Amino acid sequence: LMNAAVAQGVEAAQIAQHCDSVSLCFSKGLGAPGGAVLAGSRQFVAEAWRARKLLGGGMRQAGVLAAAALLGLQRAEGTLRRDHEHARRFAEAPGPPAGIQALDSPLCSVSLAAVETNIVMVDVRGAWPSPAELCDRLRAVSEEEEAESGQAVSVLLLPWSARALRAVWHRDVSARDTELARRKLEFVARKCQE
Repeated sequence: LMNAAVAQGVEAAQIAQHCDSVSLCFSKGLGAPGGAVLAGSRQFVAEAWRARKLLGGGMRQAGVLAAAALLGLQRAEGTLRRDHEHARRFAEAPGPPAGIQALDSPLCSVSLAAVETNIVMVDVRGAWPSPAELCDRLRAVSEEEEAESGQAVSVLLLPWSARALRAVWHRDVSARDTELARRKLEFVARKCQE
């Protein structure tokens, strides 16, 4: 919800007004250590409250988490906008260094029109490697990579479908991390082609 609101330049309430219920997690892009809110009709919230109690949910002294959530909300626009910029840079950065789109690799590509928030979907072309194999290679560090680049970089991406993988940015992924991930993908793509 917050990523969509920042990307569209609107208040979250403008999007949520079209929903019967809304859940917002403070620990994802907002950076709080935990916590979430649920909003909806009085009856819906009462039933959710009852189910939470039945399942043993509840927490004392939750004010510390609430304070962290409030801070996350107050800083959301700047934090999430930065995450969106990093994702965009990973996808399209004009070279050098170039983003995925500019690599013009037969192995992978990205639709720049689909990069609207902090998520980049990478299309994997051809029969090999599969998205899972590509993710394994991005995670692994080889001696050859260390010798060539002078550093060991492990990138964690998620195989999303039979022909795609997903990269997501959050507040703990810096511009430098983004560049290292892009270089790692370039290295792995080149090695797979060889």
